[in-house]
Amino acid sequence: MKFKALTALSGVLAITAAGAVSADPDDDTLVINGEIEIVTKTAAPEHMEYIDEVMSGWHFRSDETQAFELDDFDNPGMLFVEQAMDVWDTVEGEKGKSCADCHEAVEDSMKGVRAVYPKYVESAGEVRTLEMQINDCRTNAMGAEAWKYDGDDITNMVALISSVSRGMPINVAIDGPAEMMWEQGKELYYTRTGQLELSCANCHEDSYGMMIRADHLSQGQINGFPAYRLKNAKLNSVHARFKGCVRDTRAETFAPGSPEFVALELYVASRGNGLSVEGPSVRN
Repeated sequence: MKFKALTALSGVLAITAAGAVSADPDDDTLVINGEIEIVTKTAAPEHMEYIDEVMSGWHFRSDETQAFELDDFDNPGMLFVEQAMDVWDTVEGEKGKSCADCHEAVEDSMKGVRAVYPKYVESAGEVRTLEMQINDCRTNAMGAEAWKYDGDDITNMVALISSVSRGMPINVAIDGPAEMMWEQGKELYYTRTGQLELSCANCHEDSYGMMIRADHLSQGQINGFPAYRLKNAKLNSVHARFKGCVRDTRAETFAPGSPEFVALELYVASRGNGLSVEGPSVRN
């Protein structure tokens, strides 16, 4: 796809006076620990109208940043996965249970889970994110307090569940009872908001591959989340990233865990169908 100019962003987002600069994503390959092959480029899902190929955000990072993901010993996000492993076996709540009491070994019971979320959960009658499902387990199965939706504890646990699915293809269902919320998410993705009147699509569909300030605009894929950002030296959840993006348009943002962000996550996740689960990834 030929990348479009960042006309709508010039000036309002402090792009250099020379204007937007094209910087094509690279063609490197990602293999983690020498054995987990990650699909980082693939044909776009049929429902996407304007992009022929979807690409992980990994391709839009510098060689130095990309290298962090090649080995778990170098990936700072794995430190938080180890913390979640300890929590997995920790008894909490009035019912005296741990995650392991119901689900046993995380690498067996959770393999493939990250690849299909968000999903419609029939027993709950709603589309749920992994964070929602984790908190349901905590409150109902364990009798423990729910974690803050975008807090460190729950983000670490999502990273653990993601890590055991790395290399598996994202396969988020958007039909049946999930379709209505998917449509809501799609509308949010293409709606211009804020003082800058920008939509998600303006950056991540119209202008990916361009340099903005000193950074490289990606397609905004979330197959690598939770993502360790060098900018704030911590794992970042999908909804925390959404919140930051909406804030950058100078709009009033939605709350993490809100129905709006759940719908948006469902839609954005479906844009990455076919890419591999990659999280915890490393980004700028």
